[in-house]
Amino acid sequence: MSTEEEPTDLDWVQLRRDMGVAAVHIETNKEKFERKFTENPFVPIGCAATVGALSYGLWSFRTGKTRMSQQMMRLRIVAQGFTITALVVGVLMTTGKNNF
Repeated sequence: MSTEEEPTDLDWVQLRRDMGVAAVHIETNKEKFERKFTENPFVPIGCAATVGALSYGLWSFRTGKTRMSQQMMRLRIVAQGFTITALVVGVLMTTGKNNF
């Protein structure tokens, strides 16, 4: 048995008080979205393009425009690829920025 006590569930509260962390600003969801959008705007743009192509493609399929539906599904795949590429590039840029 070790001589140190194991931390309880509420030890972090006392730790925050000791460190004076109470004055730290907690980021809201809107602020986080705005910060992330300014860091890498291509990810939300790619997501919006994906959702738009998917929605229009499904609507075209429902209304019987099969050719347009196929084109929109292909565009959706391109938009998803764009989004994934933007994510990877953003992560690489962030890790590169943190290393220097």
